[in-house]
This record gives sequence, C-alpha cells and structure tokens, in this order.
Amino acid sequence: MAVHAPTAPRRRGSTVAGLLVLAVMLFPLYWMLNTALQPDSGLLQVDPVPSGLDLAGFTKALTDQGGNLLTSLLVSVGAVAICLAIAAYGLARFGLRGSRTIVFGTLITQMVPGIVIANALYSSYVGLGLVNSYAGLMLADASLGIPFSIVLMRSFMVSVPGEVIEAAEIDGAGPVRVFLRVVLPMSRNALITSGLFAFLFAWSDFMFALTLNTTDDVKPVTLGIYQYIGAHVGDWGSVMAAAVLSAVPAAVLLVLAQKYIAAGITGGSVK
Repeated sequence: MAVHAPTAPRRRGSTVAGLLVLAVMLFPLYWMLNTALQPDSGLLQVDPVPSGLDLAGFTKALTDQGGNLLTSLLVSVGAVAICLAIAAYGLARFGLRGSRTIVFGTLITQMVPGIVIANALYSSYVGLGLVNSYAGLMLADASLGIPFSIVLMRSFMVSVPGEVIEAAEIDGAGPVRVFLRVVLPMSRNALITSGLFAFLFAWSDFMFALTLNTTDDVKPVTLGIYQYIGAHVGDWGSVMAAAVLSAVPAAVLLVLAQKYIAAGITGGSVK
C-alpha cells in the first residue's frame, strides 16, 4: 500500500501552526528581555519594541545578583556530581540485588510533595549541622535529579555489550579501569543528558533554597530573585534583567548539548 507524502499546503499549514505555538511559548521570554532593556519604564508603560539598548538594568542586576548566580552555579555543579555518582555503574553492571526495586523506589519518591521533603530535610539538617551550608543544599538539590539519572543511566548501562567488558577484563583491566576506559567513553551521551537535567533541576530549585537556608550565607539566584522582587517592586527593569541573567546558563547548556540529549534519551531504548 503506497504512502503518500503530505501535500505542500498541508506542510505549510503545519509549519505555520508550529511557528504560532513557538511564538506563544517564547513571548514571555521576549517580554522579559524587552522590559529589562527599558529600566526607566513602569511595568505598564513598557513599549512593545525597545527603542534602544539600555543596559543599566543588567548592570544593577549583575551587581546585586552576581554572587547569587555564582552560588547557584556551585550548588548545581555539586548536585550534578552527586547525581552522576549515585546513578551508579555498579547498579547496572555488577548485578546488585534488588536493583529494580531501588529504581522503582526512587521513582516513588517523586510523588511526595516537595514541601513535605523540605520540612523533613530541615529537621534532619538541624541535627547534622547542614542548614545554611553548600553541602546541604547540594545534597537536597541532587535528590531532584537522582531518580531521572538512575533510570536513564541504568537503561543505558545494561545495553552496554557484555563482550566488550569481558574482553577488557581478559586483557587484565580491573573494574575501575574498565569503568574509566571502556564504559564511560561509551556512555558519553547518557552522562551528558543526565548531568544536564540534574543541573536544570538544581538551578531552578526554589523550595529547598527557601526552606534549608535561614541566612544569606548560601543564597541561590532563585531565592535572590524572590527577595529582589520584594525589595525592587518598582524597578521591574532590574528584576527582569536578573531573570534574564538567571536564564542564560540553562539556555546555553541546552543549545550546546541538544544533540547529546536526543541520543542520550534514546540510547538505552534499543539494544
């Protein structure tokens, strides 16, 4: 039975519909940037198109929020390292008993409301001395990405041909060397995908940042913008500039890693 290709009008209609959906989704980002470039305008007096490039709002936002951006970067990178370490190679390749139960249990944790987990963590953190600490926030944010990382990494690791590992072991390579020299290079796409999503989860976290910090010693940019709105409710140009700056790292990473994401997500689906 012959399959006919879509006609040209249908293709054009699909393209137009896709562009309209994209425009609707990107409009909030455009308006955020547009407002940031007009720092002297009130929220209701912003022109649809900026008449010039006034970067005063970005200068003020970077001065006020620069330290918070660095804090978010440090915490997010630490959370990524924890996620990738816990999405363990041993869980997939060394026949850990109950591995499927562990994977299922990590998914169940995602059904628990975040505020419940945050309150429980706060009680534990007080006893452990992890409140208002980078390590405590890294561990908390890592819990957001661990389930996804475990599921993705395990599905990819179990698809690694056993013959390749056996050949390396016959050549005298130990478990650590096999992992570093054989498995990791083959798992690049899955590692990048897991790390990227773990970074995004940690970068956008607000609940743990608000609950597990009672001082300004460790203040991620999400909490900084929340407090910034209250302090600069009349200066929406600076507020929107801070929001734009906070979106830049995530956008850059998504653009740079987009080809690895598709390969990483589908890499473990076919053996």
